Amino acid sequence: MNRPLPRRRAATLFLLAVACAPGVGVSWAQEEVAPAPESVKPGINDRFLNEDLDAAEWAGRFEVESREAFAAREAVVAALKVEPGQTVADVGAGTGTHMELFAAAVGQGGRLFAVDLAPAFVARLRDRAAERGISQITPVLCSERSVMLPANSCDLVFNCDTYHHFEFPDRTLDSIRAALKPGGRLAVMDFERIPGVSSEWTLGHVRAGKATVRAEIEAAGLEFVAEPKVEGLSENYLIIFRKPLPAPDAAE
Repeated sequence: MNRPLPRRRAATLFLLAVACAPGVGVSWAQEEVAPAPESVKPGINDRFLNEDLDAAEWAGRFEVESREAFAAREAVVAALKVEPGQTVADVGAGTGTHMELFAAAVGQGGRLFAVDLAPAFVARLRDRAAERGISQITPVLCSERSVMLPANSCDLVFNCDTYHHFEFPDRTLDSIRAALKPGGRLAVMDFERIPGVSSEWTLGHVRAGKATVRAEIEAAGLEFVAEPKVEGLSENYLIIFRKPLPAPDAAE
């Protein structure tokens, strides 16, 4: 008797099939097979792995001024002080709310990896970049455990309102650390989760508050740098970390 594939295996095979399909135009890297830790929130990404996901519908949810992360996007990108020629990865890029801003910041000499777990979002990112002639964007289909980026390739990894969707945060953070250049930065923007203050939706949906997020990122080997105050942010915070520089050679 043929048994149905386990949910995780089926989702992984679907991702591979989409990534390898002709004309999809996404990047893919070989993920190292290793024992996986337990999920911190099983099923959090199931709807985004659905092959029937409607990217246009989600754009209508994400790209509205009533959403704080969208309304404050210009102030957030300005606070990150991206320089021309740098390489930025927008991990959890979704429908592309920050795509044009980061592309303008890095300029024609820079590069932007637009990374997402949802094949439908990656296809939308590819199409949107092509329609608008933004050649420095590379859409990347990631996995639940890895951002699937080249080692030492990024000056900045940005993550907006999706850290709480990291189902295996230790593995994902390891892959982000590997993707950062020495001295490269990780900027995480997510919802303030404060019992008695935050909304019921936030308390039910977002698994960890800012202190826990910071502790997890520092445990992954990244150094806390700053928490800039950004005009327009009240429900969200922005915290920045840096990959340490190599220790100087003692013989020098």
